[in-house]
Amino acid sequence: MTATYTVILFYTFVPIADPRALSLSQRALCESLGLKGRLLIASEGVNGTFEGTPDSIAAYQAALRADVRFSGIVFKESESNGEAFRKLEVRVRPEVVTLGAGEFDVKKETAPEVTAEELDAFFAKDEDFVILDLRNDHEIEAGRFEKTANPGLKNFRDLPKKISQLQHLKKKKVVAVCTGGIRCEKATCLLKKEGFENLYQLKDGIHTYIQKFPGRHFKGTLFVFDNRMVTPVIEMANREIIARCFDCGSACENYFSDDRVRPSQKVICCADCIEKHAELRSCA
Repeated sequence: MTATYTVILFYTFVPIADPRALSLSQRALCESLGLKGRLLIASEGVNGTFEGTPDSIAAYQAALRADVRFSGIVFKESESNGEAFRKLEVRVRPEVVTLGAGEFDVKKETAPEVTAEELDAFFAKDEDFVILDLRNDHEIEAGRFEKTANPGLKNFRDLPKKISQLQHLKKKKVVAVCTGGIRCEKATCLLKKEGFENLYQLKDGIHTYIQKFPGRHFKGTLFVFDNRMVTPVIEMANREIIARCFDCGSACENYFSDDRVRPSQKVICCADCIEKHAELRSCA
């Protein structure tokens, strides 16, 4: 891949008095810079991912940070080839990440953060802790931390129904993780409310850990919500592939949509087996 484009992932929980007005100004800004991707805006904050040239992405970041509400926003970056998104979408939603568990004061109620460095030290010391991966099942298939507990989510909004199955973790040291951090911010509010006593979240998500400690305690690759489907974030020689073809079990990282079920589900299928499954379509 020729890396002439950059993908950014970002979010923040901050009060937005007029989400509609912000959506109009953000759309105009993105169109002027030739960005593609998606931005969700709600009264609780923003959640976005865009692709553009390095110059256009830098201009967008500067413009967003010029607004005092977003001055401290953290951008996660990865390389791309200009095909991560087909179009630009800017939408107003009730939530910037849908949990459906009521309103939380995320800044006050979320769990304490551990940095990538602190989490790596937990592994190095072989501490007694559990990684609670709050991503969907198909994301975890592509890559995951050692010591991972998978709650079995088809969608993030399934978490409230899964709490009863996580009772055995309530008194353990738990570090919640997700791609960029946003799902952990809201989910740990709920988990704390449900009595999890020794709960933390990975600051800035798996993406940041992989950039700082490639090939260490996160195995495989990172699922992303764009046409790339997966990215190692940082290219590594001899990277381990842990995902498996749903049919033959061979190592691969090719995602397809299975439209036999509704809502459609993503499955991993190798180049040999895809020829047997006409019902599967490319995710790109």
